[in-house]
Amino acid sequence: MAQKVDKDELRTKLTPLQYHVTQEKGTERPFSGCYNKLYDQGTYTCVVCEQPLFSSETKYDSGCGWPAFNDVLDQGKIKLKPDSSGVGANLLLLISQPDRIRTEVSCSQCGAHLGHVFNDGPPPKKKRFCINSASLNFKPKKN
Repeated sequence: MAQKVDKDELRTKLTPLQYHVTQEKGTERPFSGCYNKLYDQGTYTCVVCEQPLFSSETKYDSGCGWPAFNDVLDQGKIKLKPDSSGVGANLLLLISQPDRIRTEVSCSQCGAHLGHVFNDGPPPKKKRFCINSASLNFKPKKN
């Protein structure tokens, strides 16, 4: 179960964009995030609670405009849930285009919204964890 976070404390700790993305399920503009084109060796952590989430070894350039990973460090570090916000209350759209339901990715420790996962990534996992830079911190690998 996700730990309780103090929203007022987060407003002072995070930038407005980081808060919007992680706490209000927002999305940064494509190609605007600081980690989109970063390929240094290291670990990506949750910006809210610092839980390690992704390794640079699984990061790749998907061309989508957000950092993309084909796997997480450990499945227990994230929570996945259906996200039908792309179709809103349009039930006809939902029935006629079931692929419009995305899968939201959130941090299992604090519940922060990270992004979405799609099944169009590279083999062998065929996953594309499309994650907002604003939801991440990067810890460079120590040599």
